[in-house]
Amino acid sequence: MMMKVSIPVEAGNKGVKEGTLPKTVIGFVELMKPEACYFATEGGKRTPFFFFDLQDPTMIPTIAEPFFMTLNASIQPSPALNLEAMTA
Repeated sequence: MMMKVSIPVEAGNKGVKEGTLPKTVIGFVELMKPEACYFATEGGKRTPFFFFDLQDPTMIPTIAEPFFMTLNASIQPSPALNLEAMTA
C-alpha cells in the first residue's frame, strides 16, 4: 500500500511547533512498520508518502484517523506493489 498524507500549511506549522506532527508520524511508523517513508512537498503542502504492507483493509480508519484529527490532513491510500511482488 502507498499512503499519501497531505497536510495543510497552517496545521503542519502548528504540528511542528507543538510536536504533534513528528509524534503522529512516529506513531504511524511504529504501528505499521512501513518499508519506506518519503517526505516531500506537493501543492505547497507537507506530503509524506508511506509504503507498507496492509494485511487488513479494516485498518485504514485506524491508521488514517490520527492524521485527520491531529493534522487536519487528507489521506489517499493506493494499492502498490514492489518489484518482488510484481514479478512473483
